[in-house]
Amino acid sequence: MQKTFTDQMGRAVTINFPPKRIVSVVPSQTELLFNLGLDTEIIGLTKFCIHPIEKFAERTKVGGTKKLNIDLIKDLEPDLIIGNKEENTQSDIEELAEYFPVWMSDIFTLDDAMKTIAQIGELVNRQPEAGYLNHLISAGFNDLKTLALQNKIDKKVAYLIWRKPYMAAGKNTFIDDILLSNGMMNIIHQDRYPEITLEELKTSNCELILLSSEPYPFSEKHIKEINEAIPNTKVMLVDGEMFSWYGSRLVKAVQYFFEFQKQIIDR
Repeated sequence: MQKTFTDQMGRAVTINFPPKRIVSVVPSQTELLFNLGLDTEIIGLTKFCIHPIEKFAERTKVGGTKKLNIDLIKDLEPDLIIGNKEENTQSDIEELAEYFPVWMSDIFTLDDAMKTIAQIGELVNRQPEAGYLNHLISAGFNDLKTLALQNKIDKKVAYLIWRKPYMAAGKNTFIDDILLSNGMMNIIHQDRYPEITLEELKTSNCELILLSSEPYPFSEKHIKEINEAIPNTKVMLVDGEMFSWYGSRLVKAVQYFFEFQKQIIDR
């Protein structure tokens, strides 16, 4: 049976329903698909789709999110490819869409992420499982927002994702919305991921600098480096997956942020 869906870029996508041969080219969405119970349907994923690791080892790797192996994907003959506007390269997606149904997400907020979970659940015939995940995520993040208010967490923060040059998560990003959910105000007012210098951070009245574990692997030595330049601002390492992965990872993120908020209060 054929069925038509509209993806988050407004494109009509017609698939054989339910799909039996899925290639997922976004790590967080790949994890979601596995958590929806699609063990046999997922035939291809990227080299960054490492969760769950035991599933990763068993599947064909189709390149990286920004540089897909188009010929290998063609050889797999998927009946559905699931991607994301920000994480995948437009030219790759356009080429694949000439041959296969490609459903794209476009995510900026927690609400967008939950909408994506629901839509992917419908796309792959797993609506009850998707609904349960959204129930857990909604309840968990509502509690986090309440706790942030009760504990008066109102920190001015910068979230760094890259070094040489330093780059930060700005407005109109999923990370910005997650920061807000935990009572933190992003001091970066530019859109997307602008470059920023330590001197600019020093004069920004930033109270807390968060160093992400991805895409740049910040470590303890970078805390020291930044503290030497900005001695009066707290700097801490954070798990980038919890701040930037949407999908079912958000269920695990709730517990992470409960502990994270405790650390913020202690500081």
